[in-house]
Amino acid sequence: MRVLWLTVFIISSVLLIAVVLRNKLSWGWLRSFSLHLILAAALLYVLNYSGVVKGMYIPLNPITIGTVVALGIPGLALIAGVQWLVV
Repeated sequence: MRVLWLTVFIISSVLLIAVVLRNKLSWGWLRSFSLHLILAAALLYVLNYSGVVKGMYIPLNPITIGTVVALGIPGLALIAGVQWLVV
């Protein structure tokens, strides 16, 4: 079963790379997404270790970074608000 899932993962990865390389529009999208991803991770890192908000730590994981990439500053406020209300 493990070999089957690994094979499906490899084939889908190769096909995804082929689609990205074939379409010229994908390069702009990929560059923009990469820039947003790096900026979101850097923003979360700076906020965590600068001490701007005492006692608030937002973990750097795919969910939090993805939320900030998709929603921007409102996504960061959403995560901070949820953490403040839940924790």
